[in-house]
Amino acid sequence: MGVNLVSLTLQKPEDINLILGQAHFIKTVEDLHEALVGAVPGIKFGLAFCEASGACLVRWSGTDDELVELARTNAQAIGAGHSFVILLRNCFPINVLPAVRQVPEVCGIYCATANPVDVILAETERGRGILGVVDGSSPKGIEQAAEIEERKALLRRFGYKLS
Repeated sequence: MGVNLVSLTLQKPEDINLILGQAHFIKTVEDLHEALVGAVPGIKFGLAFCEASGACLVRWSGTDDELVELARTNAQAIGAGHSFVILLRNCFPINVLPAVRQVPEVCGIYCATANPVDVILAETERGRGILGVVDGSSPKGIEQAAEIEERKALLRRFGYKLS
């Protein structure tokens, strides 16, 4: 039995954040949905989960039709059992990651980002598994004093730091 490596670029608008992870049970969809709506009132999201046994369906839920459709499309393209995709509108992963991590079925998070993402997959006769991700671009230099000030100002504009 051989292994093929596949690189897949996830599809999403530039202003949409995503969380890619792995879970282990069919009730993942309901539990993730409940965790997300409990974490941020009025949250707009789409989520999809690749079932790994039985009917092997892409299970889905959400509060934003466009993001639900995009999550389903990305999950089906990934095709790795027990993987899930969450797409977030007007919300940062930092606002929901603690709640997502507390879902009992969640085994791990591969990435949480607004960057372009390539998913690196191993494909065998049985199916696909996620090996890792390429999240954004490689560094182009070392942060200097001006960039430090810009970073600190950005965090304060977003309300994550007070002083």
